[in-house]
Amino acid sequence: MSAHTITKRFNPLQYLSFKGPYKTLHMTWFAFFLTFMAWFNMAPLATTMKAQIGLSAQDIKVLLICNVALTIPARIVIGMLLDRFGPRKVYSWLLWVMAIPCWVFAFSTNMTQLVITRLLLGCIGAGFVIGIRMVAEWFPPRDVGEAEGIYGGFGNFGSAASAMLLPVIALNFFGGEDGWRYAIVLTGVTCFIYGFIYFFNVQDTPPGQVYHKPKRAGAMEVTSWGSLYGLIFMQLPMLAALGLLNWKLHNLNFLPTQGAHVVYGILVATFLFQGWKAWTVNAPQIREGYQEDDKWNFRQVAVLDFAYFVTFGSELAVVSMLPWFFQDTWSLTPQVAGAIAASFAFMNLFARPMGGFLSDRLGSRTKTLLVLLLGLSVGYMLMAQLNSTWPVWLAVCVTMTCSFFVQAGEGAVYAIVPLVKKRVTGQIAGMVGAYGNVGAVTFLTVFSLVSNASTFFYTIGACAIVCAGGALFLKEPKGSFADVHHCESNGPETSAAAAEPATVSA
Repeated sequence: MSAHTITKRFNPLQYLSFKGPYKTLHMTWFAFFLTFMAWFNMAPLATTMKAQIGLSAQDIKVLLICNVALTIPARIVIGMLLDRFGPRKVYSWLLWVMAIPCWVFAFSTNMTQLVITRLLLGCIGAGFVIGIRMVAEWFPPRDVGEAEGIYGGFGNFGSAASAMLLPVIALNFFGGEDGWRYAIVLTGVTCFIYGFIYFFNVQDTPPGQVYHKPKRAGAMEVTSWGSLYGLIFMQLPMLAALGLLNWKLHNLNFLPTQGAHVVYGILVATFLFQGWKAWTVNAPQIREGYQEDDKWNFRQVAVLDFAYFVTFGSELAVVSMLPWFFQDTWSLTPQVAGAIAASFAFMNLFARPMGGFLSDRLGSRTKTLLVLLLGLSVGYMLMAQLNSTWPVWLAVCVTMTCSFFVQAGEGAVYAIVPLVKKRVTGQIAGMVGAYGNVGAVTFLTVFSLVSNASTFFYTIGACAIVCAGGALFLKEPKGSFADVHHCESNGPETSAAAAEPATVSA
């Protein structure tokens, strides 16, 4: 791709438009933004909740674990629903349904109510997956990276918006002892109302285009025996992450030993069921065979899973420990340490779209991801060197540089996801997104077991090097820089889906 072509194509002002694909992009990132505001509405109000309801520090830890526990399976389930019913319906229903546990959580008065509603509300974190496919439907492959980057970067900012706005709203608009409750209710009300706005103002595809659906439901569709075995194996880390969360809850004395064993049994049964389902859905068709043009390799998804494991997974883990790290290392006030930690999340507004932009413009999506993963590794290795002898300003610079590579890497991952196999994009996005949460659980567990932050940062850096090695085996998707998606040509995939009616806006 020539520099002339790059200059000619890039026009940032086009994203200020509210017509056609840009309207869909803006309405979809705002839906994602609201889901993240609701998902992270507890953390900034936790101290007030603790005082009013009489919770212990251990109770808060339990609730924070519950907040992410069901997000992993929810992203898989939402991915399946998305490919079957389309993003317009699934996003709207998610916003409507998740408002209910949000409201119940706000008025809960005991730990049992809080745990149940927080577990359910964690499912709203699956909203991210829906927009990935919606944006991919509206933007051509050559521009999908930066569009997905804007969607992810601006949407992710919802967690920072919660941290900044909810305490102010609780204190200045509602006041009193129950101000925090009404602030949380407000996030649910906003989601509920926006669900209707979204439903009546977007459609799944541009006019005249077909929404491609999987040929079979119940498990991700793969096209070879090796891919089928890989699909079954890749369920293990996700269930292991849930096992880790179960172990944590048991160690915090929230789950009795018997209850923890029951959960382990459920996880084993789930793995066996998922393996059986993947086999029954895919084996008959693999025996019959696929046309060569319709085949795809699950290895692509596995590499992207682990790339997101180390990018988004490390972001969630580092954001969780960064305030403590700066406060403890440089004896900063909680306010200053919190502001520095927030700047890590602020980088999403710039870095994630930049990752997608670079993936679109540098001529190779796989090499772009490889370089960003290596940069991420170097960034964490440098963070492992930070100690009180470093000036704070220099430590912040190192942290922000590392943050850029982390979030640009996230953008580069999701610049590839929609191009792997369009008709199962929702399920692919769901699995890759779930692996981000697996990474967060893994790295936070490492942090709880090691004696210093350096070991924690070294661990992430080493994982990034391994993932970069895996990226060497990532093949450039077909038509990575084309004007239309590969499956929109006159190939077998188009004819297979032609019988499915296009989704029409209400």
